[in-house]
Amino acid sequence: MKHNSQNQQAYNSLKTGTKLLSVLLDPDKCLPVHLPEVFAQLPEATTHIFVGGSTVDKGKTHELVSAIRGQTQLPVWIFPGDADQITPDADALLFLSLVSGDNPEYLIGQQAKAARKLRNMHLPVIGTAYVLIDGGHDSAVARVTGTAPMSLEDPELILDRVLAAQFMGAQCVYLEAGSGAAQPIPASLISMIKKHIHCPLIVGGGLRTSAQMKSAWDAGADMLVVGTALEEVLSLR
Repeated sequence: MKHNSQNQQAYNSLKTGTKLLSVLLDPDKCLPVHLPEVFAQLPEATTHIFVGGSTVDKGKTHELVSAIRGQTQLPVWIFPGDADQITPDADALLFLSLVSGDNPEYLIGQQAKAARKLRNMHLPVIGTAYVLIDGGHDSAVARVTGTAPMSLEDPELILDRVLAAQFMGAQCVYLEAGSGAAQPIPASLISMIKKHIHCPLIVGGGLRTSAQMKSAWDAGADMLVVGTALEEVLSLR
C-alpha cells in the first residue's frame, strides 16, 4: 500500500495545475563534478531534475543521481534510455514505452527487463507513452531504437498513437522532438493532443527560448523538459 501511495504522489505532482519545468541531465555529458556549475545556471522556474540519456554507460546514472540528491531538494526522476539506467536513489521513474515506433524492444522488451529490477525497489513508477516527433534533426533516440520519428505532416496519426497508449493505461504522454532538435513541438500539435487526453502532457526537445516555452505551456503542456539548451550554456556537449 505504501508503494502505491508513493506512485500516486509522484503522479499527482504532474497534476498540480502549475506549469512545471524539468532540466534533463545526461550522465554521459554531465558528471558529478559539473553539478555546482549546473545548479548555478538552473532556470528559476525549474521544478524537477530528470536524469537519463540514450547511450549511458551502466552505473553512471546511479552515480549522478546520488550526487544530485546531495545538492538539491528538487525531485529527481529517471528518464531512462534502457533498463540499466534504473536506480533506487531517484524519487520516481518515467516508465517509458516508445509508442511512436514499432520496435518491440522499446515497446515491451526493455520494460520487461526493467520490471525485474523494479520488483524489490520502492521506486515510484509513472507509466509514460513516449512519442518521438520529427524535430528536423537526427536524434539519438531514433538512432538507438531504430525507429523513425513521426511526421508533423500527419498529426492525426500522432493522435492515434497517443490515444491508443492512453486507452492501454498510460498515465502521461511525453511528446519528444529529440535532443538538439532544430525546432520544438509546434503549439498546434500540443493543443490538439491536450484536447483529446485526460492525463498530464510532457513536452521536450528544441526548447531554447522563454518565448518557445511560454508558447508550449499556453498550448497545454503540463511540463516542459530542457536539456541541450543548458548543455550549450555550460559547454557540456
